[in-house]
Amino acid sequence: MSDIDLANIEAFCAELAEGGKAISMRYFRQKTAFEQKEDLSPVTIADQSIEAYMRERIHAAFPDHGIVGEEMEAEEGGRYTWYIDPIDGTKSFISGMPFYGLLAALRDTEEDRTVFGMIDIPAIGERWTGTGDAARFNGAPAKVSACTALADAQIYTTSQDIFSDGDWQVYDRISRAARFRRFGGDCYIYGLLASGYIDLVIETSLKTFDFMALMPIIEGAGGIITDWEGRALTPQSDGRVVAAATRALLDEVLDMINGPGLARARQA
Repeated sequence: MSDIDLANIEAFCAELAEGGKAISMRYFRQKTAFEQKEDLSPVTIADQSIEAYMRERIHAAFPDHGIVGEEMEAEEGGRYTWYIDPIDGTKSFISGMPFYGLLAALRDTEEDRTVFGMIDIPAIGERWTGTGDAARFNGAPAKVSACTALADAQIYTTSQDIFSDGDWQVYDRISRAARFRRFGGDCYIYGLLASGYIDLVIETSLKTFDFMALMPIIEGAGGIITDWEGRALTPQSDGRVVAAATRALLDEVLDMINGPGLARARQA
């Protein structure tokens, strides 16, 4: 088993979150300028400053740990690697929407397991943490809903724009079979799933620093998060993610995703 002290990791991540919040709130709703990266996603001085701060703190506290982040080159380390996203939801941040988040996760590379994750929503003071065995929201236990059927599920995704044409056909078909569907939220919607307010999230195009922090939170709250084939998420995953409150709900969705009709749509 991992020899890391998770209580210390949680306290350290709380410090990262508070420091990141102090930076992001200096720029939030200040009409911050932004640039487009090669993948056409936006980046601001807030993204860059927060990641620089997080890396500095990780280097000081855990000099032998690796770091994978959104804005800077990956740094190799020993047994443990941090996955960090200084502002998950930069478009939300730029446009004044308060549901952007700071993500931090610690992965044990020997056990190939993410041992701790944090979703921090600085503008509204909400935070989820998880170890895979338990999850908490602002210090209190977090638990997913008991939803077992797609017809009863509340489903979210961040934006239609993250899907290819074929993958959008998959999401559109599944979400129209749900009780209702909504859009927007970035990492925030995974926290809402962990707390039982929504039941299902389906997305594509996620990077490792987007989903690593989500895994131990969703799983710790009793939910399940996999790729579209039902496999565990790893650094080699293709960015297609489905998170569900229950195994029965996940299995129903995976059967639809990988059934003949939608499988053909994905390949089109």
